[in-house]
Amino acid sequence: MVKKALVIDNDFFFVEFLTELLEKRGYEILKAYDGKEGIEKLKQETIDLLFVDLVMPKIDGRELIRFCRSQFPEAQFPIVAVSGTLVEQLDELDTLGADYYIAKGPMETMAGHVGNFMDKLESQGLPFPGKSNITEPEKLFPRQETRELIDALGFHRAIIDSLGVGIIVAEKDARIVKINSEALEILDKPYEDVLNCLITDLFSAREVKYHMVNALKNVVRNRKISKINFKSVIGGREIHVVVSLLNMEGKILGWIIVLEDMSQWVEQV
Repeated sequence: MVKKALVIDNDFFFVEFLTELLEKRGYEILKAYDGKEGIEKLKQETIDLLFVDLVMPKIDGRELIRFCRSQFPEAQFPIVAVSGTLVEQLDELDTLGADYYIAKGPMETMAGHVGNFMDKLESQGLPFPGKSNITEPEKLFPRQETRELIDALGFHRAIIDSLGVGIIVAEKDARIVKINSEALEILDKPYEDVLNCLITDLFSAREVKYHMVNALKNVVRNRKISKINFKSVIGGREIHVVVSLLNMEGKILGWIIVLEDMSQWVEQV
């Protein structure tokens, strides 16, 4: 039976590069160009090997690996993380959850690295002996600007996750690409069950779905309205819901939904 490999990367040329290398080894290649598309492929197909970039828009590699570990706990396919920022994240590898890491570099060098990895994988399987779970490119050193960018992204992620209100980001197809801890607590759902699902599937009550669909529609149809508010009962708690458009440089990318638990407010004397 032909083995299948899923390659997820927002760089078209890098996907084609890995596709060529793996096809020469007899793999059938499935391609995805962001984490959201990758999740759909994982739900539809059974795979034997996964390559995923760590830095991608929408759903990144870190989140996709977390999704895989939760949704496919018994799966035997190795997860290989590839990234041009791996050198700057060496101290964080234990938290990322991949089986193996390959740093991006010049294509001619990477071809050898991927080939060596595949030789070992096919002859030994994972995990490899010792702590050899990473292939670093030669003559590359941590870059201060890249490290600062990673730190800034982490800082912004921490802000969103620390807010006292729930934040949900859905794309134009109404599928969720971001959700913070407070929203998960309000909805009483695990992160992996929510990622890439339809926003309306989060709510079992017909009334809440009705109000949510109307809010999503109306904030798009009437651009003079910056946001739409409504109150609903979710999980026995009164929740104030605010729906607004996700707008970047004049382009509508989707929606931001804010959930505020009104039961937390106690009258101050």
